[in-house]
Amino acid sequence: MKIGTILLPRTAALAPMAGVGDRAFREICRSFGAAFTVGEMASAKGLMYNDKKTEQLLCLGEGEHPGAVQLFGDDPGFLADAARRAAEFGPDWIDLNMGCPAPKIAGNGGGSALMKNPKLAGEIIRAVVQAVDLPVTVKFRKGWDAGSVNAVEFAKMCEANGAAALTIHGRTREQMYAPSADWEIIAAVKQAVHIPVIGNGDVVDAESCAALYRKTGCDLAMVGRGALGRPWVFGQIAAYLDTGVCPPEPDLPQRMQVLLRHARLACQYKGEYIAMREMRRHSFAYMKGIRGAADFRRRSGMVSTLEELQALTDELINTL
Repeated sequence: MKIGTILLPRTAALAPMAGVGDRAFREICRSFGAAFTVGEMASAKGLMYNDKKTEQLLCLGEGEHPGAVQLFGDDPGFLADAARRAAEFGPDWIDLNMGCPAPKIAGNGGGSALMKNPKLAGEIIRAVVQAVDLPVTVKFRKGWDAGSVNAVEFAKMCEANGAAALTIHGRTREQMYAPSADWEIIAAVKQAVHIPVIGNGDVVDAESCAALYRKTGCDLAMVGRGALGRPWVFGQIAAYLDTGVCPPEPDLPQRMQVLLRHARLACQYKGEYIAMREMRRHSFAYMKGIRGAADFRRRSGMVSTLEELQALTDELINTL
């Protein structure tokens, strides 16, 4: 599929994940074959008010292309100005978040709340499209709740206002991240528009990715939580789609090597103090599913330095 003039392999992309999908994690996922990555959502107002933390969310590494930055907000003018500013960071396209279910986002009119106001959402898309010389994509959900499932109509509106591609998460805002995603709505959106459609929700491994393609006909799959602690899932997906055979999971030493490489990148970009505290959730995920590692997972939540993490992983390998 293409976003603008950018040709993307039909494998799987990394979903934008606030508080998790930082530059270090995105680069690790790209190294394992993610088709593209999207940065953590950044506030349009925060960017225009020169908030330094917001600017950090827009930084892309050399290895992150193709890649996008993601903006959220509820004011067309602010988002147009923010898009021009975001374009200075060198993304390949700009993604608009109209699907975040978090109360602090949706409660202030952004994210998935825009699905209740398609007119305003359309004005935002059009304003951003006119503001930048980059493709503009939109990520949204099935609807706000069970009584207002409007993904198909919303998708048509996005296309009419100039969106270059769409990503749909197969749950309503009310459902948050459970129960199972509705892949039928993804298929319906794909049938309703002429621009590329990316499917998101419950793609956690190679088999589920292939199933999403079969059942929805979408142009690309997106992996979110399924990549936490398992960034090699992108390589497994690519191999499975190509050959029908899924490579095995890395062994324990290999898994810990990836964890340490991830941690070193995080320290490089954020400094050890912040990085190692944020790495705790990732460390826990990398150790998930390892028999006998419960105590090590618990201890990973108390690691404060790269040296401590190295010692913990060494002990884990020697013990198990």
